[in-house]
Amino acid sequence: MLSPDVDEATSTRADVPWVTVVWDDPVNLMSYVTYVFQSYFGFPVAKAERLMHQVDSEGRAIVATGHREEMERHVEAMHGYGLQATVDRAPEA
Repeated sequence: MLSPDVDEATSTRADVPWVTVVWDDPVNLMSYVTYVFQSYFGFPVAKAERLMHQVDSEGRAIVATGHREEMERHVEAMHGYGLQATVDRAPEA
């Protein structure tokens, strides 16, 4: 019986979720970034502020995890708000 030619590393990584990463920029105020996180993602104030501080101090923050298509929609929305954002594979645990 023939078995399919499957790259094991690729097949196991295909199920790994994707993330939306928001990046620090010199333009947007911290209060505005907090507002975007609250209004778009529906985060409570404390979570929005924590993520905003992570963006400010570390240069980036993962704000959402899920299927690639959903993360791409989030990135487009962040761009619509004037924030820098990208889609990436979720870090391995």
